[in-house]
Amino acid sequence: MAKKKQIRDGQDGALTRRENQVMDIVYAGRAASERDIHEKLADPPTYSTVRTLLGVLERKGHLLRQKDGRRFVYTARWQREKAADSALRRIVETFFDGSVGQAVSGLLNMKDQELGSEDIARIERKIEEAKRNR
Repeated sequence: MAKKKQIRDGQDGALTRRENQVMDIVYAGRAASERDIHEKLADPPTYSTVRTLLGVLERKGHLLRQKDGRRFVYTARWQREKAADSALRRIVETFFDGSVGQAVSGLLNMKDQELGSEDIARIERKIEEAKRNR
């Protein structure tokens, strides 16, 4: 029971769907107030729920809060790329037994995703770079 509460509270660092939506808004604008976030959320919850979400994200270490007059403004603690890297590492460890190769293969097997020629060229360059650095 305690383990479920820990995961539900997000103490493992994972983000819920709503928390991800909030982070997307913050990343898009570099900073956002509680009102900005509430207005931009699809199917927004109550204003107090948004404030609670922001508090949770701050406790998890994803957001920084600064006072700006009578309001608080939130910014991301890390750049989007660093956050994405951390999330990918957790996914690779959790779902692919730590195997980057299995994760890449899984991504390439996704039927509903199309790779453009630029994507394929970027992947090929990364593979060649990995071969050289082995």
